[in-house]
Amino acid sequence: MNEAVTYLSNHYYSKQPDVASNKQRHEWELRGFKLTFTTDAGVFSKAGVDYGSQVLIKAMEFAEDATVLDVGCGYGPIGITAAKLAPQGHVTMIDVNERAVELSKWNAAQNGVHNVTVLQSDLYEAVKDETFDCIISNPPIRAGKSVVHQIFEQGYQLLRSGGSMWIVIQKKQGAPSAKEKLESLFVEVVEVTKDKGYRIFKATK
Repeated sequence: MNEAVTYLSNHYYSKQPDVASNKQRHEWELRGFKLTFTTDAGVFSKAGVDYGSQVLIKAMEFAEDATVLDVGCGYGPIGITAAKLAPQGHVTMIDVNERAVELSKWNAAQNGVHNVTVLQSDLYEAVKDETFDCIISNPPIRAGKSVVHQIFEQGYQLLRSGGSMWIVIQKKQGAPSAKEKLESLFVEVVEVTKDKGYRIFKATK
């Protein structure tokens, strides 16, 4: 295995991280819910809920009966909180990383969240025939701009009319170009909030 391939297989956006398991437990309060997350090596933000995700979780809004899609769910903090906020709805959580998928399933169960489906998926492949009221994502910036823009483009197709996409992205990691891309697709794009360089965009179809 050459050095470049090794690097990719060790990254959180690889299908099967080639790093030894090192599970940890973290307790967080998100939107008033006390939650426990098991994390692991080879999964995004293994040391706890990253700040960008926290900003997104504080900002995101949808109906209590919404169908929500969490793209690049990692070990599940965004999607699991969404499921708590939409108790009459359903949240589908997808990630290419098989280790992240298993952790999300475990974390949903240990937090008593049952209105979720967790799927291993290369981008939207596993949900390409479904539609949603809301898509939420802390996109994998390190996977490259083309991947992030695919998340926007393909996600637009899966949203129902009037549905919304909520995105968190840092200004220095491409927030202006991300907003421009969203504006080329959606009827309305609003910067809902900003915090320590993170921008939250709500794009409405």
